Amino acid sequence: MKKTIWIVYDDDSIRWVLEKALAREGLNTRSFRQPDEVLQALDEDSEVPQVLVSDIRMNGASGLDLLQTVKLRLPSLPVIIMTAFSDLDSAVAAFKGGAFEYLAKPFDLAKAVELIRRALEESERETTFEQLHDVETEILGQAAAMQEVFRAIGRLSQSSVTV
Repeated sequence: MKKTIWIVYDDDSIRWVLEKALAREGLNTRSFRQPDEVLQALDEDSEVPQVLVSDIRMNGASGLDLLQTVKLRLPSLPVIIMTAFSDLDSAVAAFKGGAFEYLAKPFDLAKAVELIRRALEESERETTFEQLHDVETEILGQAAAMQEVFRAIGRLSQSSVTV
């Protein structure tokens, strides 16, 4: 699976710095200037991010609103909220909204990359868990072969034949 980090930032320079730092780490990025571009990409593309990094305040848009909308669609997606306007209310709102982490600017680039890597690992764990859960469901009788066995048992239970 292609590991893609989506970056949502209206500041071109910060977006560029994050893209370059993550590219040096061998990570793929896709960048957006506004939250509505992210929502449009989620509607139109089959690709979904493994991590979303978003500014909290963008021109005419809110990273917290984006967080809320994305979490409704992709509840297990790790979302990192970054802000230059660090205050307790914003941090609480971000975590209540399901943010993976809240990072205040100015931030250390190496720490930001490490945080994104941790979020990526969390995303991979969630994906593995969901896949295991799907397999577990099939083991419990949802597989087509097991359904056929259950039908045969049902037919045999109606007969007077001893088994």
